[in-house]
Amino acid sequence: MATNVHATAQSGFGAGTNELYDRARPSYPTESLSYIRRISKSIAPLNIVEIGAGTGIFTRALLSHPEWTTSIGALRAVDPSDDMRNFWTKTVKDNRTSIIKGTFDDTGVEDGWADLIIIAEAFHWCLDYAKAFTEFARILNKDGTFVLLWNNEDREAAGWVAQVFARIEVHKNGTPNLYIDLLRKTFSAPEYSSLFHPHEEKECLYRPVATDQIVTDRALSWSYITQLPLDDKVNLMEDIKSILERGDGKTWINEEEGTYQYPYETLVVMCRKK
Repeated sequence: MATNVHATAQSGFGAGTNELYDRARPSYPTESLSYIRRISKSIAPLNIVEIGAGTGIFTRALLSHPEWTTSIGALRAVDPSDDMRNFWTKTVKDNRTSIIKGTFDDTGVEDGWADLIIIAEAFHWCLDYAKAFTEFARILNKDGTFVLLWNNEDREAAGWVAQVFARIEVHKNGTPNLYIDLLRKTFSAPEYSSLFHPHEEKECLYRPVATDQIVTDRALSWSYITQLPLDDKVNLMEDIKSILERGDGKTWINEEEGTYQYPYETLVVMCRKK
């Protein structure tokens, strides 16, 4: 299974990184969760597969959302990382849920079990889209749908966001990220179009609370940053501190308390099975 997982994901989300990841990464806007609930017309509890569930950030958001309270029959989370699955098990406490080892193209779920597949902040790690689409079609029932989500930093909303990410990405070195134009091309490929209807997209503005510490921790949680030598991390933190002290475009929530908006655009992509 390790060959089905990107090398940077294997090393960047290993032991010792998951507490920071879970603390630093944002949750998801309630509007996006409401939209996903409306995708399924069924009023019966749904069988859900969450692939790339990580530390459980999205799982917990779904379980706590009022429109999902009685809408989940069973949720099977899937993730290739032993450390992330262990963290997920510690933080997700609901007898309708479970987590197993798996990947996008090898979920371990039986044929036709799922009403809904959800992949939050993870599908850019997929190594073979054709195999993944085939796997999704296999485990979805005849009316099933898969949904992709990403919280994308809104670099046009504030100068400090663009500056922080320009500094972080000095170290990116080809690490996968969401490139929406490339993603859309995969939906034009025969491996997708033979199995699924044309995809639909929705964007939600999202403005969670930020502090300088949250921004710094979030930067340090990126997979390619976790692997940097200590000196490089120290230099990165010093540069981020300088950017945030300038604070170009900060929208303050409470300046005395040091809280401000972290601007995101949350993208939801919905794909119905034929």
